[in-house]
Amino acid sequence: MKKSLTAALCFLLFAFVSGRAQEYSSSFNAVRLPVSVHVAALGGVNNTLVEDTPTAGWANPALYANVSGKSAGLDFMTYAGGSSWMGAQYVHAFGERHTAALAMQYMNYGKMDETDAEGRVLGEFAPKDIVVNCGYSYLFSDRWTGGAALKMIYSKLADYSSVALAVDLGLNYFDEEQDLSASLSVQNIGTQVKAYDDGMKTHLPFTLTLGFSKGFDHLPVRIHAAFTDVTRWKSNYYALPDAESKKVKFGSKLLNHFVVGLDILPTNYLYIAAGYNFRRTYELKASGSSKMAGLSFGAGIDLKGFKFGLSYARYHLAASSIMGSLAYSF
Repeated sequence: MKKSLTAALCFLLFAFVSGRAQEYSSSFNAVRLPVSVHVAALGGVNNTLVEDTPTAGWANPALYANVSGKSAGLDFMTYAGGSSWMGAQYVHAFGERHTAALAMQYMNYGKMDETDAEGRVLGEFAPKDIVVNCGYSYLFSDRWTGGAALKMIYSKLADYSSVALAVDLGLNYFDEEQDLSASLSVQNIGTQVKAYDDGMKTHLPFTLTLGFSKGFDHLPVRIHAAFTDVTRWKSNYYALPDAESKKVKFGSKLLNHFVVGLDILPTNYLYIAAGYNFRRTYELKASGSSKMAGLSFGAGIDLKGFKFGLSYARYHLAASSIMGSLAYSF
């Protein structure tokens, strides 16, 4: 068990070092959108949420170990400009320690005008992104799990297409008695294998996240905190117009890496969630939108293996997003 954990930590350390160079803009950013309704309600970033749903391992493949042996799910989210983000998942357990998952997500951007260099409309095209995710988790012990996932990302823009391959890695510690979960995960370690245009490759949105969740014995709440984009500081930096010291600037830059959330748990089969994403707040306000910037909400029920969830969040200046999901454990 110790050797397995050491190997997992070495992989994650290697991913951290590899990601240090990736402090530039990236493509294929649809993969940064949440797939879990519950995660969307908690601010859109969470790698410690231990729950029995087939979307649990999208942000951290180690969490697939906590999903029932045979589970299937569907998700759908409205996005800006009439576009939509939707997908399906299936999770299957093998023995006592192994769990595998297969998921596919589809981003439909709607129809857009195709024009020539002079601006004349030639017709319409429908851009899209497709992500296929094959995940695996392994139970090291009663409290430690590790996982990995392989992604194939396909993007289509009119007559141009692109393909990328990526790997996600994750490690989770969960103490059920204390309702304590802590995780380290890296997403989108990979490369573009086919560019839209020859010689013009772009980069994947590498993300390293540290997470923490804690419930309480005599209080029906659970708190969540995620420290994300740990290797990406330059892209998050901005100067405050009236900053009095470097400490103020650094503090504001640091906050942009935090996402916090709260679960209210009135019963074992119902949750009500809220979240706040500091970076999204800044980005939306900087774009001219302050209404509900960074805030998200949601709720879900679990009745005899049937699960349903609904959430609200704002990812874009143009519109708010509503996300819904259905899942069933056989």
